[in-house]
Amino acid sequence: MNQEKFGKFIKEIRKKNNLTQKQLADKYNVTYQAVSKWENGRNMPDTTLIKQMSNDFDISLEEMFEGELKENKNSKQNKKNIILISLLIICLIVIFILSINFQNNNGNFNFKTLSSNCDNFNISGNIAYNDKKTSIYISNIKYCGGNDTTEYKEIECVLYESNNDIEKKISSCNYKEEKNITLENFLQTVTLTVDNYKKICKEYSENSLFLSINATDNNGKITTYKIPLTLEQSCSN
Repeated sequence: MNQEKFGKFIKEIRKKNNLTQKQLADKYNVTYQAVSKWENGRNMPDTTLIKQMSNDFDISLEEMFEGELKENKNSKQNKKNIILISLLIICLIVIFILSINFQNNNGNFNFKTLSSNCDNFNISGNIAYNDKKTSIYISNIKYCGGNDTTEYKEIECVLYESNNDIEKKISSCNYKEEKNITLENFLQTVTLTVDNYKKICKEYSENSLFLSINATDNNGKITTYKIPLTLEQSCSN
């Protein structure tokens, strides 16, 4: 046990619980000088007192002896789930607000479904259009190509339009954070919104849109998926 580290940990616990050295000393029937020596790393409480502190402050004995709190796996996963759910809710709110604005500013919209003909992905999206403008929404991308548990450090999802062998990037979503993420969890957060894609829907060329997903692991290996998108029906209908 690192006596100095333990002393700093005791001091941190005391301050976190708004206790003075004397109050902590009274709690365990010792002098405040003894508490001072603990915190300065010059002395240690006996094992009985350490066990009592562990119970009183809800800190495991392992954490007490190592002099630091350890975040458990469930806590990390819960935080990760909360972040993903929050991002999804924000994306849905943004889509809803944009849809309302479209209706208020441009009249009622017609909708045609966009989907994927790639076996590895299920994609839900639509083209919203009226006689003034055409916009694209893609908000549900699910990977179903197997059990890919790889955690990637970077992922990029890009929506392209291909026309006469020219690929035009029209929207993207990127992940580059300190913590790695699986492809499945990343895709749950992806929403692509393209306002004013075309002036009118008839200008849209069927089967010209596709998604490109590039996932980079810790070794720098890049896994790429190209996902063609198809329109349910022609916009002229």
